[in-house]
Amino acid sequence: MLTRTDLRGSVPSSSELRAVLPRAEVDVEAVLHQVRPVVEAVADRGVDAVMEFTERFDKVRPASVRVPVAELSAALESLDPTVRAALEVSVERARKVHAEQRRTDTTVQVVPGGTVTERWVPVARVGLYAPGGLAVYPSSVVMNVVPAQAAGVESLVVCSPPQAEFGGLPHPTILAAAALLDVTEVWAVGGAQAVALLAHGGVDTDGSALEPVDLVTGPGNLYVTAAKRMLRGLIGIDAEAGTTEIAVLADATADPVHVAADLISQAEHDPAAASVLVTDSVELADAVDAELVRQVGATKHHERVRTALSGKQSGTVLVSTVDDGLRVVNAYAAEHLEIQTADARAVAARVRSAGAVFVGPHSPVSLGDYCAGSNHVLPTGGCARHSSGLSVQTFLRGIHVVDYSEEALRGVADHVVALANAEDLPAHGQAVTARFPR
Repeated sequence: MLTRTDLRGSVPSSSELRAVLPRAEVDVEAVLHQVRPVVEAVADRGVDAVMEFTERFDKVRPASVRVPVAELSAALESLDPTVRAALEVSVERARKVHAEQRRTDTTVQVVPGGTVTERWVPVARVGLYAPGGLAVYPSSVVMNVVPAQAAGVESLVVCSPPQAEFGGLPHPTILAAAALLDVTEVWAVGGAQAVALLAHGGVDTDGSALEPVDLVTGPGNLYVTAAKRMLRGLIGIDAEAGTTEIAVLADATADPVHVAADLISQAEHDPAAASVLVTDSVELADAVDAELVRQVGATKHHERVRTALSGKQSGTVLVSTVDDGLRVVNAYAAEHLEIQTADARAVAARVRSAGAVFVGPHSPVSLGDYCAGSNHVLPTGGCARHSSGLSVQTFLRGIHVVDYSEEALRGVADHVVALANAEDLPAHGQAVTARFPR
C-alpha cells in the first residue's frame, strides 16, 4: 500500500526534501469562498444564522446553543465506567504534566531604580473546539481544557457539533468529559459557524447572552480551519490544523508488527491522514508492507485506512543510514514522530522538528493520544519546524511592566533622544526631555 521514495546514495537539500517527501495537501483557500458567507451571516444575524447552518449541515436544530448543565451531569452519570476510568487517568496524567508548564513572573533590574518585569497573564475567555465528524473525541476535550485550566483561564466554553441521534446535543461522551473537568458551559454548535459564534458572541434562543471569546483552540475540519484563518485577529487561534500525520524512523531492529500497527492507527483518523515510514532497512520496509496487508484487512475502518495508506500523502522513504533518516524527519517535521531504532533515546535527542516524539518500542503515538500526559493537539503540515503543540503557554500572554525612577530615566535620556532623532521621531525624545526642564 505504501509507495516508495528511494533516497539512498543521495544527499538532498532541505528544499529538495520538502518537495519530494509525501505530504497531505490542505488547501484552506479552496473553501474560503464557502466559509465566508457563513462567518458573515453569523456576524450579522447571530444565533438565527447559526441555527440555520446547523440544520443544513448537521441535520438537526438544537433547542438552544447552550447545553443545560443538567445534561452534562446526566451524561457523566451514564458514562460507561471503563470509559470514565480511562478519562480520569488521562485527566490526571495531563494535569500532572501541564502543571509544571506554568511560567512565573520575572523581574530584571536593568539599572538602579529601573526594572522590567515580565508578567504572565492568562487569556480571559477561551473557546475550545471538540470535533464530532468521522469520530468523537472526548480526549480532545481533555487536551484543550487541562492546559487552559492550568494557565488560570477563568472562563471556558467547549463547542462540539450537535448530533441528531442525541436530540441536538453533542455526543454524550463529549458532555461527560466536560463535566468530569468541571466545565459548565458547552455549546451545541460545530463547523465554521461555531468559530464565528465564538468570535462574535450572540443571544441564545432563551435570551441569555453567549459571550465572545478571546482565543479559540482545538482541531477541526477544513471548514473550521478556514473560519479560524478568516477570524484571526478578532480572536487568537492556536493553529491551522491539518489532517493527522505520523512518521516512523526505524532501522532493522524495529518490529514490523509494531510499525505497521502504528501507521494504521493514525490512518484510521481520516482518508487524507498521512503515514510515513523512514528506514535504512529494505528488509524492514518489505516486512512492514506485508504486515500492512495482513493488519489492514482486520481493522474496523479498513476502507478509510487503505485509502489513507495508498494516498500520495503516505509512503516509505528509503535512506542509507539512520543519520540520513534524521535529516529526512527533521525536514518533514511530523506531527507525531516515532523513533524505533537501536539506541532510540540518543537518536530522539537529535530530533529538531516534530510536534511530539515517541521513543522506543513501548511509546506508540496512541499512548500520547490518550494517556501519556502529553498534549495531542500538535502542529501539522510541517508547521512543527516553527510551531509548538498546545500547552499552558498557549493560554498565557507575557506583559512587560516598565518601572523607572527619575534618576534611572535621566541616566538614559540622551540615548533615547539620540535614537529618536536617528529615526526622525523627535517627539519621542521630547517626551523624555519634557520631564527634565532646564
